[in-house]
Amino acid sequence: MQYISRELERKFKQLDAFFKIVLVTGARQVGKTTMLKHLAKETSRTYVSLDDLMARELAQNDPALFFQTYKPPILIDEVQHAPQLFERIKLMCDNTEKTGQFWLTGSQQYNLMKNIRETLAGRIGILELYSLSQREKNGVFFDKPLDFSLKALQERQSVLPPNDITQVFEHIWRGGMPQVQNADEEMRQEYYSSYVDTYLMRDVAEVGGVTNSAKFMKLLRTCAALTAEQVNYATLATAANISEPTAKDWVRILEGLGILYLLQPYSNNEMKRLVKTPKLYFCDTGLCAYLSMWLTRDTLMNGAASGHYFENYVVTELLKNYAYGKTKANLCYFRDSNAKEIDVFIECNGLIHPLEIKKSASPNRKEVKKYALLEKASIPRGDGGIVCMCDKPVPIDEKNSFIPCNLI
Repeated sequence: MQYISRELERKFKQLDAFFKIVLVTGARQVGKTTMLKHLAKETSRTYVSLDDLMARELAQNDPALFFQTYKPPILIDEVQHAPQLFERIKLMCDNTEKTGQFWLTGSQQYNLMKNIRETLAGRIGILELYSLSQREKNGVFFDKPLDFSLKALQERQSVLPPNDITQVFEHIWRGGMPQVQNADEEMRQEYYSSYVDTYLMRDVAEVGGVTNSAKFMKLLRTCAALTAEQVNYATLATAANISEPTAKDWVRILEGLGILYLLQPYSNNEMKRLVKTPKLYFCDTGLCAYLSMWLTRDTLMNGAASGHYFENYVVTELLKNYAYGKTKANLCYFRDSNAKEIDVFIECNGLIHPLEIKKSASPNRKEVKKYALLEKASIPRGDGGIVCMCDKPVPIDEKNSFIPCNLI
């Protein structure tokens, strides 16, 4: 299979030149190992996977002998299986000035991060890789950070193909897992079925001690049915026949495994009456579509849930953009006790950029009137608008535009 360049490569190379250790986290099968092996092609870097039981036992029982067997510079896959290595890695880092000695991957963030923060703080750069973005599939990367001004959007438009709803929903339905990009409908289904059975169920048992796979599957399918909505733990608990605290715990496990993303609500001292419940999204829309049994692109595109999937797609594209880009941003959403909602707030460089998300090619421009709520926020607002299926950026007023979804 031909290698697809990843947007995270740029940032990884910078961290590799700066830190002695670089860790790439992310869900199983998103392409962490493939990317690092690609970057290691021209070098003599040792490779070992801790999914290999013999290597794992050696790492757990005798870290010193492990590093005599597998010498740095090294790429260690699925490092969460042997936290016993971290003390040894710390000692080896303290005895060298060389950067880029240890490349690590891990797919169980929750426990992994706890161990790493305790042992390797200050020596390690941490990055997260998600499944393929629309930009990566199109092979189009931008030098400049995402900017919602009309001029910047028009510049982006000039290098991209026109927005097309069937292509957008092909991406949403297929998802971004590298292995399914050329699969037919039957093989795509087999892939996701196997992904859930072999990776996901094994990992949730290992990380969270979840033994009732039937109830866990019910929770997972209910999450897929409720994508792009506020998390309702009571609904999830009822559907899976478990307690609310257990539902909360299982959602936290899925978030730690990079399966779910919880978009937090905006909070601000000046705006007291805000909700505190996050909204739930899937990091990979293909997995979400599989779990809800949308068997073809067209049934999903024309189905009752298409608006929710479109919102999920836009939110995860934004998430990837800021995870890989040069500028950090805080993503959240706004909803007050009167149920006035703004789909996404992007807090970046001291400004708030409000965005509504609509599947329509010609949404109602009055949607931006609700942005007046931001006058009470403590941070000034920047450019924003409505992310939609329009062909090209069109101004609504001096601060807002209709934004084609393929520009983000």
